[in-house]
Amino acid sequence: MRSRTPDRLCAEAVDMAHAEAVEAAGAEAVGEHLGVVADGDRVVTHYFACKEPAYRGWRWAVTVARASRAKVVTLDETVLLPGDEALLAPEWVPWSERLRPGDLGPGDLLPTEAEDLRLEPGFTGEDAPPPNSPVSEEMEQLAAVEDADVAAGPPSALPAAGLPARAGVAAVADELGLGRPRVLSRFGLHIAADRWEESFGAKTAMAQAAPAPCVSCGFLMPIAGSLRQAFGVCANEFSPADGRVVSLTYGCGAHSEAAVMPKPPRPADPVIDETRVDPFSLHPDRSGGSVEDTTPAEELGHS
Repeated sequence: MRSRTPDRLCAEAVDMAHAEAVEAAGAEAVGEHLGVVADGDRVVTHYFACKEPAYRGWRWAVTVARASRAKVVTLDETVLLPGDEALLAPEWVPWSERLRPGDLGPGDLLPTEAEDLRLEPGFTGEDAPPPNSPVSEEMEQLAAVEDADVAAGPPSALPAAGLPARAGVAAVADELGLGRPRVLSRFGLHIAADRWEESFGAKTAMAQAAPAPCVSCGFLMPIAGSLRQAFGVCANEFSPADGRVVSLTYGCGAHSEAAVMPKPPRPADPVIDETRVDPFSLHPDRSGGSVEDTTPAEELGHS
């Protein structure tokens, strides 16, 4: 059991502890004696201030001890320990918890856990067909006999090496687009929908000020799967959500039916007044400004 009272001989070995700290760190890094703490029977630790600028609040800890009935104090260890006001590094967090959206760069690989809750098994990849399958064991035997007959046919027939291989279950699944080992689970769908709804949903400031929701916009492109009932992809280059998955309740000022640009007004047709006679001077240089020799405009064409 640890003794609360420091051993007298060990507690008096301040000079010895200070010398050991100076030997370990240098005289410039060791400061004044801060105190002594009992670590056990005849085991105490002396603390000295650390003068290193990079280790503010840290302390040099020199542990000394002596054997039972011995008068000689010996050194146990010398270490640098943080104090109450020491600047410490934050607690280590695994990379999987530190990673944030947007951290992945070119060339980076992001492995997923085998038990990732966002995923669930897709196609298992097992090639064993059910008994009533067209590629069951019985059908495979019949196909092997046919392959042998074709290989033994006339020279013009295809060689055995050139015969097309029959597709297994895995190959057929790949052709049908079902070859993914894992697909989104219901939990993965829910967290994706929550994330998209938070970024481009009805509660955003843009959607609150929009004239109409995206469900009635002509720029909305539908998506496949069960999420098509609540989300789509924006295809308006002037929208802040262009190329993003948006909620059908989202909206912005670039809605296709928000406002229709009016056509420019058509200019009025020119008006010709045929009831008025406009006089024109035939010889303005001869009139001298006293007598105006004029003729009606309609008579100019007959002069």
